[in-house]
Formats: sequence, C-alpha cells, structure tokens
Amino acid sequence: MRFITGHQPPHDLTYSDVFVVPSRSDVTSRFDVDLSTSDGSGATIPLVAANMTSVTGKRMAETLARRGGLAVLPQDLPLSAVAESIAFVKSRNLVADTPVTLTTEDSVSDALALLHKRAHGAAVVVDAGIPIGVVTEDACVDVDRFARVRAVLDPAVIVLPVETPPREVFDALTDVHQDLAVLTHPDGTLAGVLTRVGALRHGVYRPNLDADGRLRIGCAVGINGDVAAKARGLVDAGADILVVDTAHGHQDRMLGAVASVADADLGVPIVAGNVVSADGTLDLIAAGASIVKVGVGPGAMCTTRMMTGVGRPQFSAVADCAAAAREHGAHVWADGGVRHPRDVALALAAGASNVMIGSWFAGTYESPGDLMRDAHGEYKVSFGMASKRAVVARSSSDTAYDRARKSLFEEGISSSRIPLDPERPSVEDLVDHICSGVRSTATYAGARTLAELHDRVVLGVQSPAGFAEGRPLPGGW
Repeated sequence: MRFITGHQPPHDLTYSDVFVVPSRSDVTSRFDVDLSTSDGSGATIPLVAANMTSVTGKRMAETLARRGGLAVLPQDLPLSAVAESIAFVKSRNLVADTPVTLTTEDSVSDALALLHKRAHGAAVVVDAGIPIGVVTEDACVDVDRFARVRAVLDPAVIVLPVETPPREVFDALTDVHQDLAVLTHPDGTLAGVLTRVGALRHGVYRPNLDADGRLRIGCAVGINGDVAAKARGLVDAGADILVVDTAHGHQDRMLGAVASVADADLGVPIVAGNVVSADGTLDLIAAGASIVKVGVGPGAMCTTRMMTGVGRPQFSAVADCAAAAREHGAHVWADGGVRHPRDVALALAAGASNVMIGSWFAGTYESPGDLMRDAHGEYKVSFGMASKRAVVARSSSDTAYDRARKSLFEEGISSSRIPLDPERPSVEDLVDHICSGVRSTATYAGARTLAELHDRVVLGVQSPAGFAEGRPLPGGW
C-alpha cells in the first residue's frame, strides 16, 4: 500500500477520505481474483457477520458460510443454545438451502409468519418428511388467515435428488420457467431447496469448511468469569474460531482473558479485540491472539465516540494495526464502519484479512428477529451490544439493584430500524454486491489475491467534495 503523493498524510483517515488510483493491470476478469483469506478462519470471501444479537444466528451462519464467509455467534447466548446452533449449521447441506417447513394443517397465518425467515420466498409443505408442495406469499393474498395450508399449497414443484449437480438444477428450472427446486434424499425426505440464482452462486463461491467438510462457525466469549472454561465449552460444542470480545480490548483484564484461552490450547484460532493502535495490537498478539479485531466507534449502532471522544478513524486504525500484526505473523479484522463495497475493499487494501459487518447485515432476511413493516417498507430492529437493551439482557442473572445500576450507563443505540433494501433483501444479495465491488477493485489495482491488493494498491486522499463527486445520481444532475 502506498499513497500517490509518496507519503502518508499526517492526519488519520477514514474510508470516505481515501480513493484507489487505477494502476496498470493484466487481470482481465473479476473471476480471476481469489478472495480467500490466509488468517486461519477458512474464509474464501473476506466477510464476517458481527457477533451481535440482531445480526448473527444460525440462519445467518449457515448462509454466509455456504458462500465462503463466517458468522460469529454473540457471547450472551447460553451454552445449550450455542451448541444447538452449531449443530444445526454443521448439519447443513453445502449446496441446498434450508427451507421453512409446514404441514397441511398449519394455518395461512403460520405460513405468512414464517415465509420471510428465508430469502427464497417459499415454505415447503411436508407430510411425514416428504415434500408435497410449496406455499408462497402470493398464494396467501386475500385468503382467510385461519384457512389451512392445504388450501393454498402448490403441488406443481420441481423435485430433484439432492445429488443433482447445480448446473442441472438451473437448467431444469429454466426449462419450466420456475425459480425454486425442492431437493430430496434417496428415501424421498426433504433435503433442502435450491433456486436458479442459488445454483449460479454455487459456481462462483466456495463454502467455508472445517476439516470434516462441514460449514464453519465462530463464537464470541466475554472477558468476565472463567473465560477459559467458557471457551472450552464453545470449542467442545464445535466452534471453529473463538472471538474474545470487549469494547476496550487494550486493558489488563482482556489481556489476561486472552492469555487464559491461549494457555488452554484449544486448537482453534483466537480473535481478540477491539483496539485501534499498534501497541494494543502487539499486546493482544503477545497474550496469544492470532487475529486482532480493529475498530472503536465506527459502527452504526455505536455511540462511543460521541459519548466519550474515544476511537480513531477506521482506515488509519486498520492500516496501523495490520502493519504491526504482519510483523509478527498475525492478522487483523476490520470491525465496523463499512457502508459501501468500496469500504470493504479499502479495509482489505489497508491490510485487513477479513471485514466484520454488523448493521448492514442486520437488515436482511437471514438476521435474527421478525420482519416488520411501516409506511416506508420492510425493516428489522438492530441495537448495539453496549446499549441499554443489550446490557439488560446480558445482566439478567444479576440482582435487581445491580441491573438497575448498570442500566444507567448506555453506550450504544438500543433500537434502530434497519430497512431491507428491496433490491438486496438477502445477505446473499449483499455478498454478491460486496464481492463484485472488491473483485473490481482488485482488477483496477492489478491484483489477483487479497495479499496482492494490499501490496499493489495506490491510494489518494480526497476532500468531502471528492467523495460526493463519486456518488451516483440516479436522477441526473
């Protein structure tokens, strides 16, 4: 990474301050760019769903890992719930998506409540595990909500063996002008579903797999209590990567927690954060972290900078921390502050091995929580993990007095409406959107890998007017 002026500006920079200068390139196609990372996370695309309650659950983890990314379950979940989510993700098919299922005796109201838990827009109706049709939202229009699903199911659905190659599924759907196929096991029971675009994505992305060929998933753990024992429980449950997480990562309690997890020798990568300085990065690496999470205050749900004045512009934070980590064979994740594909590309250019995304992914079908509607469209509710809402949930086992005292201090937004983008309502749509941008950035820089992107990229610094000039104006001038 170098700046076109030959020197880095004396002031810190955020993503909007920076642009990429096109360089001579022999990379002729975006598909020639390999987006896989080398930080031990197994990711084949550099995207991580944040360990936020409103962002990551088993649906997000399954979907993102199938496309090559990684999701991190929040630290506030009971171990039994974590183990259940891990087992679910590990048991998922590597090609077929997991559909919502109904029986013929379920109500239309039940169907409408569940349809938006998945992005493919249909629920599969089963009888003793055998698929007999599908239900869509269109089929439920103007139908009595107490009617039974048998009255609206469509039996005319393409059913194929789960072993059918995705290209053949695509061709079969194209031939009959349908968008979704139901895939079955040899005994006829439901295995999953695959859409036309899902079949295409299978040819573009490689899933993030563990040593046994199952989808990977990460888990977060806090720094209070017996951290090593909690971490061991998560790994025993099947976690592939541990994120030791707290808002202020450069503190003695954090360093002790990381050291205790490292000393337990659990055999998985340890991510620790958050910090924004080279010193913080080096201390966490010395304590045992192989990946450091970078970012204080750039997230959409975070009020830290406005409440405390603490933080650092994210591009400079990532660049400094990544440089320090690289000298010791470690890596960094850029956590927060990405609002456009360009921001992800710039974080990677600065040296991050992965980019963690929160609120952007919160507004998708796959995030936890119910889909809501208002006059402006569909949305989901998101909240910060240091907000009053999150603190109340995290301290549910405390005494009433301690809970009340903690609730006096809030550092994050407790409720924010995150709209679903009508053009990209699924996290897979966002993955396509982001990866397309990052691949293009790499071709402009003449890079075929993320390492080459960092090595070859030439950057410039722009004014707010320069950033505004680059924004599209769909309505013209």
